[in-house]
Amino acid sequence: MGASLRSCNRRVRSDPVSPQVLRGAFDRRFLFHVGQVFYRGLVKGESGVFWGPTSLVPQPRDFVDLYRHVKWFLWLGPKPRFDRFTYWEKFDYWAVFWGMVIIGVSGYMMWFAPFFARFVPGYMLNVALLVHGEEALLAVWFIFIIHFFNSHLRPEKFPMDPVIFTGRVSEDELREERSLEYQRLVDQRGLEGLRTDAPPRWLTNFARVIAVAAVGIGFMLLVLTLAAFFLGE
Repeated sequence: MGASLRSCNRRVRSDPVSPQVLRGAFDRRFLFHVGQVFYRGLVKGESGVFWGPTSLVPQPRDFVDLYRHVKWFLWLGPKPRFDRFTYWEKFDYWAVFWGMVIIGVSGYMMWFAPFFARFVPGYMLNVALLVHGEEALLAVWFIFIIHFFNSHLRPEKFPMDPVIFTGRVSEDELREERSLEYQRLVDQRGLEGLRTDAPPRWLTNFARVIAVAAVGIGFMLLVLTLAAFFLGE
C-alpha cells in the first residue's frame, strides 16, 4: 500500500499546470458572477434579479409554461407566451450553476487531498473522484441533449443564435419569441430606448463560422465521450 501511495503522489506532482490554471479561471468567473448578482440585488436594489419576469430564479409560471408547451407539442393547445427567460433557459442556467458547485468542490478535494484528508475520512476522497468524473460526464451529455438542442439544433436557430456575438435581436423575433417581454416594453415605453442599428455583416458572418465550428466540435466530443464510456476499460 505504501508503494502505491508514493506512486500516486509522484503522479499528482507531475501533473501539468494548465488544468489548475483552467480550474482557477473558471472558479474566478463563477464567483464573479455570483458576486455580481448579489451586488445588483442587495447593493443596487435591483430586486428583479431574485424574483420577477427578469429573474433567472424558477417561478410557478415556469411550470405552467412547461405544461402548456408540452400540450402545444402534442397539438393539444396553443403555444405559450414567454417572457425574458424561458423555463428551458432557466433549467440550463441552474444545471450549470449547481454543476460548477459539485465539480468545483470535488475537484478541490482531489487537488488539495492532503489538506482535506485532515478533516474528512479517506473514503470521501474516493467519493470526490467518483462524483467529479460522473458530473463531468453528465455535463457533457446535458450540454448536448439540452443546451445544444435549444441553442443550435432548433430549426429557427440552426446553427446558432447569433445574439451571443451581435448583442442584437430583431423586433419581429422579440415579438415572436418573447411576446410577454415585448408587450411589457411597449407598455412601459422602453422599446424605443433599445433600438439600435443592425449588426454589421462581418459580425454576422463571424457568428455563422463559429456556429458551424461549435456544432462540429460538439458532435465530435459526443462521439468521443460515448466511445470512451462504452468501449473504455
